[in-house]
Amino acid sequence: MPQEYKIYDQSAAHFLTFQVVQWVDIFTKQVYRDVVIDSFTYCQKNKGLELYAYVIMSNHIHLIARSLNESLSDLIRDIKRHTSRQMLDLFQQDFESRRKWMELVFKYEAKGSSHNNIYQLWTNENHPEELTSNKFFRQKLNYIHENPVRAGLVDHPEDYRYSSARNYAGMDALCDVEILSGM
Repeated sequence: MPQEYKIYDQSAAHFLTFQVVQWVDIFTKQVYRDVVIDSFTYCQKNKGLELYAYVIMSNHIHLIARSLNESLSDLIRDIKRHTSRQMLDLFQQDFESRRKWMELVFKYEAKGSSHNNIYQLWTNENHPEELTSNKFFRQKLNYIHENPVRAGLVDHPEDYRYSSARNYAGMDALCDVEILSGM
C-alpha cells in the first residue's frame, strides 16, 4: 500500500503542491497570481513561512517551504483559506469572462466538501513530501523551476516571472526566498 501523503514533521521543509479543483486555469490572469505572491509575502513577514522555492502555473502551485512558528499544516491551511477567499471575491468581478462557468465548477466542488458549502477553489490535498536530503531538495527544486519550461511557456526557467528560478539566478523577483548555498 502506498504511503499516505501527510506531514509528520511539522517543522521540516517539504515539497508541496496546491491544485485548483478540476484543474481550472485560474492563474492565467495576473491578478490571481498576485494574490498568491502577496499571501506568501505576508506569511513570510508575519507567520513564519520560510519559502525556498515556488512556481505558479496555470492551475497549480509547487513550493518548497517550512514553518518556523507554527505547524506547517496550519500555515498551509491559512494560506489556502486566505487565497481562496481573495480569489473567489475577484472572480465574481466583471473582468472575469469565465465567471459563470467558474462559479458552477467551484459550487459543484463545494457540495462534496465538509469544509465549506458555497465555493471550493483548492483541492484538499497538498501532496507533502518531506525533504530529507540535499539530493532530494535539489531534485524537487529543479522540478519546480523546470515546470514552465516543460509546459512550453519559456525556454529558460529564470524567464518565468512567477517562479523562484529568478531568485536563484540572481535576478529581480516578485517574492523573496531563502536560497540555500550549494543548491
